[in-house]
Amino acid sequence: MCAASPMSGSPPAARSPRPAWRITTRGRRRPEMPNSVREIATSPQRFDVLLKGGEVVDPGSDRRGAYDVAIVGDRIAAVAPDIAAARARRVVDVSGRIVTAGFIDMHAHVFDHGTDFGLDPDAVGINAGCTTLVDQGSAGGWTFDPFKAFIIDRARTEVLCFISTNLSGTLRGCKGGPAIQTPDFVDVRVLADFVERFPTLIRGIKAHGESGSWSRWGDRMLRMAREAGDLTGLPLYVHTGELWPVDERNRPDPDSVLDDVLALVRPGDILAHVYSAKPDGILGRRAEPSARFLAALSSGVLTDIGHGVNFSFRVARAMMAAGVYPDTIGSDVHGDFFSHRNDATLDYSFCGTFSKLHALGLELEHIVAAATVTPARILGMEAEIGTLRAGSRADVTVLRPLTEAWTYADAEGEALPTTLRFVPDMVVRKGEVIKSNNRLLRDLLPSAA
Repeated sequence: MCAASPMSGSPPAARSPRPAWRITTRGRRRPEMPNSVREIATSPQRFDVLLKGGEVVDPGSDRRGAYDVAIVGDRIAAVAPDIAAARARRVVDVSGRIVTAGFIDMHAHVFDHGTDFGLDPDAVGINAGCTTLVDQGSAGGWTFDPFKAFIIDRARTEVLCFISTNLSGTLRGCKGGPAIQTPDFVDVRVLADFVERFPTLIRGIKAHGESGSWSRWGDRMLRMAREAGDLTGLPLYVHTGELWPVDERNRPDPDSVLDDVLALVRPGDILAHVYSAKPDGILGRRAEPSARFLAALSSGVLTDIGHGVNFSFRVARAMMAAGVYPDTIGSDVHGDFFSHRNDATLDYSFCGTFSKLHALGLELEHIVAAATVTPARILGMEAEIGTLRAGSRADVTVLRPLTEAWTYADAEGEALPTTLRFVPDMVVRKGEVIKSNNRLLRDLLPSAA
């Protein structure tokens, strides 16, 4: 499929049946200026930074078009056409670029040094186009304090987390030893105490619904996560698709695992890896998603891409044909599971996932919403991030569209050719302009590969 330029609209594709946004302006035409915008344009206010000449795509404020973005301190001060450059202390030319609210990666593993496969948060955050990362389950109750001290508190990227149901988090990697993702290492009261201590950092609970866990304990671990979610009022983020080693003496029927998971999730919970090729995943061995899964979506259960190592174009097409689109984008970036602090095996990224979804036919506004306003709402932070509305935090992602032949690959070895991909040019994080080095964007840039 030859993707259309983002400046002239998005490729023809079916829309999500459950959009969390609506777009009222399309294309590059000059927007009409209502009185409030005219006041901004003529106001004597001075700005610290002015992003000038780009195309703003901001589903969080129903805005798309040729706008400038003005920043004072760490806040968005104004979004309007043709803000005078003389009013800004620093003008950044973003002509030919797409300007969005700062991207929010809903699934990353950035407990660097704490887990074998943890990555440097800034390498996959501000240096890869994302201003906010949500670590999914790397830290648990026993390991949250060092995670906060050495990762959250030190990173320039905003790092939040869905805390592991398991007290130890996800430590094993290449270190060996017995499986620790067991009910014996779960204490719902301890978990709830950490949520109470760090409510602005712990935004949900990471759980698993897959064959390895099912072969040992059935749904017991997920039931304990459910109890924790009910006690704290936080959403669950549930991994789907085989992950832990399976006890082959008790391997579950792959088609039954999802039904067991669906019995325990609630509206607002998130099912991960929606386009995974695993036989016990959301699509699994079916030709189309199950009626029970579709009913769960209609009730308010959400889905995340969770790209990871099992993302499948075949599954994506089948799900999209049935109207199943991701509510959020999680990259599931992590290092090698079998060696210590080794990112050489990482061949996918958040912006690569963004670009693949566009190449598969998903509309640009939906993808931007899944990277900004929708995750911000799930995190309960929609007044702070996920939009370029005046008064929100000045977290911004600036994308450079590259219009040339390129080919993506998936976990099943399928090639997907495209003529358009989106590479992060820079981010603004709390008002600071940061040029992204893109070192780990191996799926988007030949130099990174």
